[in-house]
Amino acid sequence: MRLHRVRRSMVAAAGVTCMAAALLTGCGSDDGGSEGGVTKLTFAASTLGDPGRGPLLTKWLEEFNKSQNKIQVAPAAVPYPTFGQTVLTQMGSGKGPDLIRFDMPEFESAADAGLIAPLDELVDVSKYDLIKQPDQFMVHNGQRHGIIFEASNYAMFYNADLIKKPPTTYEEFVKTAKSLTKGDTYGLAFRQTEAEEAGVWQDIFNYVYGFGGAWSDGQKLTINSPANLKGLQAFKDLYDAKVIPRGTDAATFRRMFAEGKVGMELNNGGYVTATRGQNADLNFNVAPIPFPVRKQGAILAPIVINEASPAKEAAATFIKWTLEPDNQVKLQEILGASSVATVTKRSPEQLKETPFLTVFDDLTETSLPQIVQGFEAKTPDIRKIVVQNVIAALQGTVDLKTALDRAQQQATQQVG
Repeated sequence: MRLHRVRRSMVAAAGVTCMAAALLTGCGSDDGGSEGGVTKLTFAASTLGDPGRGPLLTKWLEEFNKSQNKIQVAPAAVPYPTFGQTVLTQMGSGKGPDLIRFDMPEFESAADAGLIAPLDELVDVSKYDLIKQPDQFMVHNGQRHGIIFEASNYAMFYNADLIKKPPTTYEEFVKTAKSLTKGDTYGLAFRQTEAEEAGVWQDIFNYVYGFGGAWSDGQKLTINSPANLKGLQAFKDLYDAKVIPRGTDAATFRRMFAEGKVGMELNNGGYVTATRGQNADLNFNVAPIPFPVRKQGAILAPIVINEASPAKEAAATFIKWTLEPDNQVKLQEILGASSVATVTKRSPEQLKETPFLTVFDDLTETSLPQIVQGFEAKTPDIRKIVVQNVIAALQGTVDLKTALDRAQQQATQQVG
């Protein structure tokens, strides 16, 4: 059960860079973040560093600043692999940004630790037409801690010049990946290094749920279940088949996809804008992930207010501005194939330019946030254990079944 009123001490994370620390220490200062009668806020989001969406989001923030006389929001980009540990460490010490775009695991941990300000008294959500499926995860025990900033379903991106007909089964998926892998071109790409722990979790989530598995039954962990083993064996089989550029990070293989050197990638709707930002001429398309079960991950990214912020009312003003219909439409256009907090309508121009937007929209009811049901606040701890053991199996230091049995034991001990 989540404990909202108790502020637990956060485990300090190593490796916080001086630059990130400098960006995020403004909150909670003695002057209350105010200068010359203007309240200064910081908004931290890993997407601000995205080469495709980052500059557009920064311009969108500038629109807010132009609309205000007493409040100004400054963007702070922290690299995705270290975003969660950096921001949680700052918040745990009573500092950090005023506004944060979190991914769900870190959102759950921060809310459980009392690091996020409840929004019920700050934002009247009854004024807005919120999308119910993703929004339900913003409220726990009757208390709201976030507003959806981005909801992005996972699908299969493929190079339409290399693949004329997208695979519709896992067997076809493997066959296509193998047929495309030659020379410096690969059929597929996914993350497989411990340095990208959060990203590996996102990637394997699709294989687990796409093969009928789950990390828990809501009451106890089921990491080593037969269905999970089947899904992760499928993931490992692709790794062993050498159809991916092994050892490369996401930034590298996404650039390769944009250059036509990778045929397929499982990713979320936000990847549309990022891909076009790297190569506007790339002929790519999107289809549902061709796994046995139509269940896939979704990036649910709430925007929250830091409990330590001395300017919560000002931060709430920004959230309310974000929820205004015109600003929601603009945000959705920036985010690409993602949804936002409220019900919006895709324009005919958008659908003409990107007909596959409907593919993402149709997946909403079968998409799940990448958290462990019943153990939401413990997801980062469970994630670390699972990813370490899965990577050990990929690298051949232990067989996959033994790795999952070990992960089950370690995670069960971790969550008590």
